[in-house]
Amino acid sequence: MSSICAMRSLLAASTFLRSGASPLRPLSRPLPSRLNLSRFGAVRPVSAAADKSRGGGGSAMEAQPSYPGEIHVIVGPMFAGKTTALLRRVQVEAGTGSRNVALIKSDKDNRYGLDSVVTHDGTKMPCWALPELSSFQDKLGTEAYNKVDVIGIDEAQFFDDLHDFCCKAADRDGKIVVVAGLDGDYKRNKFGSVLDIIPLADSVTKLTARCELCGRRAFFTLRKTRETKTELIGGADVYMPVCRQHYLDGQIVIEATRIVLDLEKSKVIHALK
Repeated sequence: MSSICAMRSLLAASTFLRSGASPLRPLSRPLPSRLNLSRFGAVRPVSAAADKSRGGGGSAMEAQPSYPGEIHVIVGPMFAGKTTALLRRVQVEAGTGSRNVALIKSDKDNRYGLDSVVTHDGTKMPCWALPELSSFQDKLGTEAYNKVDVIGIDEAQFFDDLHDFCCKAADRDGKIVVVAGLDGDYKRNKFGSVLDIIPLADSVTKLTARCELCGRRAFFTLRKTRETKTELIGGADVYMPVCRQHYLDGQIVIEATRIVLDLEKSKVIHALK
């Protein structure tokens, strides 16, 4: 019992030392009327007072986090509202404008341009479009990176270094990281590294869409084309959200169509010989 008490005392002292004058983080943050993002990389300028409140003195060497960060993961099929949920969560974490925000997406997704995170209904926020997350700090600059409080990552399945980046950003740098992406591909297999960060997460939200064929809850993404590569950028012209039954039915139809087309192709080739 004495050893347990001693351990608790050490943990309490460690928490107090890490957090400076206040050992506890605020438990609630009000939802702002809008997200304060500039067009220059989606980062709001930081005042000297805000920088000082995070434990830094203005220089890159002194801007150390006073507490560990957080990781929040949002997953689901296509058309489930993951990007909308990402932007809303980032707004919550940004508070009333006292926290500085940066948004990142993969440069592979150029459906709506490369300078914005865009929802299917047209809502957009400026962002950094990057080939890999590890380049973010270099692109932004160390001093500016130290002033970022909240990092939103959209289309996270396209980043191979997602796990390492989230570990570093939350555990070492004290950032709040909000991640949105597909947990599974059109074959219902693991997609990218999104599932790898589930053990790191403070929270995980699984969203559903509405089945395009029957209106029930849709958990899966059905690909309409015959393309078989995993990474195929597209919208409603390529994919549809479906329930379990229509996913299974759709796979049967797609396979039957493939067989018929292959037979027709072989007949044509044979006739030409």
